[in-house]
This record gives sequence, structure tokens and C-alpha cells, in this order.
Amino acid sequence: MDEPVKLHIQGVSKHYQAGPRRVTAIDGVDLRIRNREFATILGPSGCGKSTLLRIVAGLLRPSQGAVTLDGRAIAGPGQDRGMVFQSYTLFPWLTVQKNIQFGLELAGLPKGEQERIAQEFVARVGLTGFERAYPKELSGGMKQRVAIARALANNPAVLLLDEPFGALDAQTRALMQELLTQVWEDLHKTILFVTHDVEEAVFLSDRVFVMTARPGRIKAEIAVPLPRPRSYELKSAETFLRLKQQALGLIREEAIKATEPRA
Repeated sequence: MDEPVKLHIQGVSKHYQAGPRRVTAIDGVDLRIRNREFATILGPSGCGKSTLLRIVAGLLRPSQGAVTLDGRAIAGPGQDRGMVFQSYTLFPWLTVQKNIQFGLELAGLPKGEQERIAQEFVARVGLTGFERAYPKELSGGMKQRVAIARALANNPAVLLLDEPFGALDAQTRALMQELLTQVWEDLHKTILFVTHDVEEAVFLSDRVFVMTARPGRIKAEIAVPLPRPRSYELKSAETFLRLKQQALGLIREEAIKATEPRA
């Protein structure tokens, strides 16, 4: 049986004023993300993927449309949504453990409970032994592990990830993809992930939503019926390569449109 709808994006558009011109970043986006689903928004650069994710996070208000989570309208940021950005948004003056505890402290949990939860997520992301390290002492991949752990420690209803591996080298990125699939297998959080990397989208997702060039609309939905748990060997499987080629073709069409002169 299909899971119920967790996150509902209904007719969402976003316009910006650029001098005398009105620019439409996204236009009439409709999405239904199911409970416990790993869904990815894939599209060419500048198509409005991050804009859409920031609207879901409550960091931007839509010009039209609405977003609901568990049937409740999203009107601003909230603890029911955890957000991980491409840039390393850790507090440099806090240790790994204290970064992960930050939201728990704000929520007023007893110190012992904060420490227990933080230690659990340190272990989940493979950073045992680095609890007292500071961000400047960590590699890029390790910093993103901390950011993911911090977001998950607050037990959000939905985890939002905005190209979180975009600044990493290829090998570290592949390892982080495997880590994220393992964390998802363990916790089964609803995840909405944004990327422009086709292979990443197919490897991680239950469904991939391909966006058009600006103004961003939903061009296609690709179901990914690949077995879980997933490992890097899957990337050479025939079904994986077929899905990747399908997505590449859709993205290529939009990337070409994005380079064409506008009237």
C-alpha cells in the first residue's frame, strides 16, 4: 500500500522583480511527496530547484500557491523541517558534538538527553572519535556528516537537502551518497533532495522529479524501482543505466533551452 502524502506542494510560483522586469523563478509547481519517501528534484542550473526547497523550508514565501506538511500550511521555518545546505553551515566555535546538540539545547531538552541523542547521531554518520573536534579540523565530507546529523537529531518530519554534496570531490561524494542511503534505511525519514547530478538523483531516490529550465516547472516524474539497500555496484546495473540515460536526455533538453537566446 502506498504511504500517505506527507508534503504537498500546490501550484507554487515565485516571482522576483529585477529592475523593471518581473522574473519568474518557478511556475505552478505541484508535487505530492509520500511519507518515508526519498524524493529528488533534478534540473539544470538556474531552474529554481533551490528556490522551491527554500519555500518548503519556510525561508521564502511563494508568490502563488501553498505548501502543507501533514496537512498544516507552512508559513515560516519550523523544527518539523531539517535543512542541509551545500555550504558548510556549522558553528566554527562549537565542537562536533556541540554542533549536533545545538537544536536540542534550544528545544530545552535536559543536558543528559542532549548528549545521548548527539552521541547516537555521531555514531550514525561515522564520526565516533571526533566528538570534540572543531569544524576547522574536519574535511568537507566530515563537515557535511555533522550537518546531516545535526538536522536529524532534532527529529524533523521532513529532511530537506540542497545539493549537500556539490562541493565535495567525486570519491567523497560517492561515499556520502552511500552514507545517506544507509541513514535513510535506518530512520526512514521523508527526504526531499535537490541536485543537478543525474547519477546521484537516480542512486538515492524512490522518485525523481525533473524540472524545466526557468521558469521551473515539473517536466517529468521518474520512478526508480531499484532494490534497497543500495551500494555503488548498483551504478553499473542495466536498470540503473537505463534510468540514468532517461534522466540525462530530459536534462539535456532543458540545458539546451537554457542556453538559447530569449525574446
